[in-house]
Amino acid sequence: MASRYYFDLRNGDDLIVDEDGEVHLHLSAAQDEAVRSLACLIQDAVGKSTGRLTELAIEVRDDNGPVMQAKFTLQVLRKN
Repeated sequence: MASRYYFDLRNGDDLIVDEDGEVHLHLSAAQDEAVRSLACLIQDAVGKSTGRLTELAIEVRDDNGPVMQAKFTLQVLRKN
């Protein structure tokens, strides 16, 4: 049975809540969507990296609450 999943974006301490969600047949399809979305966010973050810590996540929930999180952390440490 299809379920509605919500893909909330976490950027550091900021959270952007997905009010609409998307219908997917299986949790694995929602996971694929979360990973694809995160990959796009990572591409933007890497292009704009200032060397500071960047933490991005897609937090997936259904009508009953959280079901998974796809997370990425970027930190550039210079030796000189």
